[in-house]
Amino acid sequence: MTPLKAGDTAPKFSLPDQDGEQVSLTDFQGQKVLVYFYPKAMTPGCTVQACGLRDNMDELHKAGVEVLGISTDKPEKLSKFVEKELLNFTLLSDVDHSVAGEFGVWGEKSFMGKTYDGINRISFLVGLDGKIEKVFDDFKTSNHHDIVLAYLKGL
Repeated sequence: MTPLKAGDTAPKFSLPDQDGEQVSLTDFQGQKVLVYFYPKAMTPGCTVQACGLRDNMDELHKAGVEVLGISTDKPEKLSKFVEKELLNFTLLSDVDHSVAGEFGVWGEKSFMGKTYDGINRISFLVGLDGKIEKVFDDFKTSNHHDIVLAYLKGL
């Protein structure tokens, strides 16, 4: 697993959202997009991370950033996650993990002594030019939004 780096061109992708509608990265041309990969909807860590982004969406929008969350969950599960947590951003379904693979976040993980393949929790800020501006790979689920906002305010 080798995640994309700052300066790399973001893969152009199109995935179904929580409502089954196709959403493409190119839909957000002229905007910065935080593409954040998370392992599984409705798990404790992923919920904390998503709610942190939800609660800071005004700040992210003020900084000109849209948010797209990507997991391998099916749209139906994403829809339940959005409804349960009142999420105010788009979640995308990458069931075959092809987009996760293109971003280099699909790979070996270990949990409680077991090794398996899955999504690694990494976020990418895609700049106005379609290139990766910043990679966020050192954060806790509880401070992900703080790390992103600190970077945006430091620009």
